[in-house]
Amino acid sequence: MDTPTKVQMLDNLRLMLRDVFRLRSDGVAYARLARAHGYVDGYMRLMLEANIADKNELLALVAEERRRADGPATAVLVAEHAATAAA
Repeated sequence: MDTPTKVQMLDNLRLMLRDVFRLRSDGVAYARLARAHGYVDGYMRLMLEANIADKNELLALVAEERRRADGPATAVLVAEHAATAAA
């Protein structure tokens, strides 16, 4: 069996993260979501300990997938005029 490359492992992590975010948005049972989180945590730990990826690289990948699933972390809010808001 061939050892997966770094690119393949990062792609696997992306798929796992997408699954976690989908499960969360679907409102699945906590146990199922927690198990999926555990798989992701373990996979990321393996990549860190084996020096396949560094912390910043993994954080950037998680942020990218979170942004893909949920949109940007911040949004521009438009303040309503006080009179409009009171009505």
